[in-house]
Amino acid sequence: MEPDQYVVWITTRSIKPGTYEEFRRAWRPREFPRGMLRAYECFSSERGEVVGVSVWDSFESREAYRASPVEAERREAMAPYVEAESSGLYLGRELGIPK
Repeated sequence: MEPDQYVVWITTRSIKPGTYEEFRRAWRPREFPRGMLRAYECFSSERGEVVGVSVWDSFESREAYRASPVEAERREAMAPYVEAESSGLYLGRELGIPK
């Protein structure tokens, strides 16, 4: 990995109608993991689809969290509200936007 690159984990979930608030409470981890640099929640206007974007310092940090009891607990809590899920793991870098 190059010095200016980050590991980016993007997960898209379709959630059951009318369950956005419950899903959101279940989705938020009870503790933020070591190695996570940033996290974003993006949702559609009708709140039927939620995209989570997290930025990590390494693949190893992301994998350690993915295999952790905290993540297993979080996934179990979200399950009743999720209709479909897809995710991807990417290398990315921040783009400097000219002012």
